[in-house]
Amino acid sequence: MVEYPAYRDSGLPWAAKVPEGWQVLRNGRLFGHRVETGYPDLPILEVSLRTGVRVRDMENLKRKQVMNRKENYKRAVKGDIAYNMMRMWQGALGPAPVDGLVSPAYVVVKPFSETNSAYFSYLFRTTAYMREVNKFSRGIVADRNRLYWESFKQMPSLVPPRAEQDQIVSYLRAQDAHIARFIKAKRDLIDLLIEQKLRIIDHAVTRGLDSSVSLKPSGTQWLGEVPEHWEVVHIGSAVQVVNGYPFDSGLFDAAVGHPLVRIRDLYRTRTEVQFNGPEVLEAVINTGDLVVGMDGDFNAARWLGGRALLNQRICCLRPHKKITTEYLALVVTKALKFINELTPSTTVKHLSSGVVKRLRFPIPSKTEQLQIVAHVETETAPVNDAISRTKDEIKLIGEYRDRLIADAVTGQVDLRGWQPGPDDAVSDDMLAALGDDDSNEFDEEEGNGED
Repeated sequence: MVEYPAYRDSGLPWAAKVPEGWQVLRNGRLFGHRVETGYPDLPILEVSLRTGVRVRDMENLKRKQVMNRKENYKRAVKGDIAYNMMRMWQGALGPAPVDGLVSPAYVVVKPFSETNSAYFSYLFRTTAYMREVNKFSRGIVADRNRLYWESFKQMPSLVPPRAEQDQIVSYLRAQDAHIARFIKAKRDLIDLLIEQKLRIIDHAVTRGLDSSVSLKPSGTQWLGEVPEHWEVVHIGSAVQVVNGYPFDSGLFDAAVGHPLVRIRDLYRTRTEVQFNGPEVLEAVINTGDLVVGMDGDFNAARWLGGRALLNQRICCLRPHKKITTEYLALVVTKALKFINELTPSTTVKHLSSGVVKRLRFPIPSKTEQLQIVAHVETETAPVNDAISRTKDEIKLIGEYRDRLIADAVTGQVDLRGWQPGPDDAVSDDMLAALGDDDSNEFDEEEGNGED
């Protein structure tokens, strides 16, 4: 790839030079505002923070959403850009693939004839442009800032000639196809490694480490037989279950208040938001507590982020003296795997704390628990390392993609002579792999526009 033969000053701090022949125009010169409601029969659209807008799969939602008053949803015509007013700074935008409906919390803009909305979707999701979105957004607190149409239309954008917009989009889609194939292969490898890890855990928590001991029926389907000297009890008799609390989202804050653990924070060590209200003591958790995500694919993880509040759709399992948290984490991992496999994928998955309390699970002696945990840690260490390395590779290719896009949409490389090769075939299904890395990366807005 080579640079353009000549550049000029753009007058913009986030893109200092642009190719000769490119313009800098305000978005109001490129898009009109579409505000159309009353189309309840159109499909619901959702936005991926990395890949844009697509039709929502209503049969396989990770959590049930209220779709009341669909007549208030906004219509987006194929090719329109829809963006979330509060989350455009994170990349929550994209061109509509078909005519569909978006939440009232979205703005829908229709491209004029010389505007390729796919090019501008790439541009708007660059890091530099998303910083500009923050500058033009308005709100009472930073975490609740909104980019209204009146501000969006004042924002300046880089505008190549229409033919170059089309060429840039073709090039980036071809590169995305190659990147998506790489990412899919890496995710398939991670799935295999996780299965290997789960097999190690399964055997340890159902059979123990001594293969010579006699076994007995556990009385529960997901366990099968267990060592004869093990006790089998209900979780509710050995663990304190702390339910999440329905905190008011209007009091969420980016920096002020109590750390609030939401389902998207399950594998993190810090929270995205704080609760700027009184601390609810019955929802307090601490470092080392085992938290369980109860919607979508059920998962459990140790919370390592210090004192925090637990939001709804998560519960905390805090063991009594006869069981260690480390051993409990292994048993719950095994139990949730069974429940996930048992729950049909076409059903909205939800796990109640009552179901968790009724789960029967085995308790060996404290000495055996410690031995089992140590064994699992030793046996799974190489697998965990391989998973971590593979995730790092996916992250690096994502950073490479971001750089590739930024260079293309800001004119740092001249793509006018690029021609697709035989391996540059692209399909929307293929590109879907770009957006599946994080199960929580979909921007899900309720019908009333609340996050």
